[in-house]
Amino acid sequence: MRHRLDLAEAMLREHVHPSSLDGIKQEVMDEFDIVLAQMPYVGGADSRMSDFFMRLLGFMAISRVLRRHGVSLAVIGDIERDTYKAQLLTAPEAERLASGRQFMSAENQAFLREQAEKSLQEQFPDDFVYDFVEPGPGDTFEFGINYKACGFCKFAARHGDKDILPNICGLDFDAYATRGIHLERTQTLAGGASHCDFRFSRLQSGV
Repeated sequence: MRHRLDLAEAMLREHVHPSSLDGIKQEVMDEFDIVLAQMPYVGGADSRMSDFFMRLLGFMAISRVLRRHGVSLAVIGDIERDTYKAQLLTAPEAERLASGRQFMSAENQAFLREQAEKSLQEQFPDDFVYDFVEPGPGDTFEFGINYKACGFCKFAARHGDKDILPNICGLDFDAYATRGIHLERTQTLAGGASHCDFRFSRLQSGV
């Protein structure tokens, strides 16, 4: 989180008074402690979604604090996307593309199928629930995931963060693109759809 805030500092200076910047950064760290205490348990290391929560819930803290300081949701979204992309790009390209190849691999697809089946049991009420999607005739994606219940949506509804959910959703595209993966998504639960339709394929210059 401290690294993220350092990366965000130049953009933050454009939207908050410079004299309040250090105080805002500390306020975000304090809010991050609150968010960590609010983070639900969804199976620990046995669940792939635990990592999603740990990597992205920190942006809830940033959003809450900036919203309190009068920064618009659109600007918050821009700050968070640019910061997240900058942070992802600090990893060497070879390492990022290797991670992308692993994600798209047959072994990982088999793992995702197992995890999807497991999610349908809804063992943890605050967890994600999703289906693995095989491509059909004429489809250009390699595989997909339909999220039928979203842990972030549940978290936001419980803690009054529903208006900042679209900013969290917007982080997904860079998260995959920096690893050489093209994400196509036409709808989200946060936007009122019945499910989030993630479709994955390899970027030509990537994995």
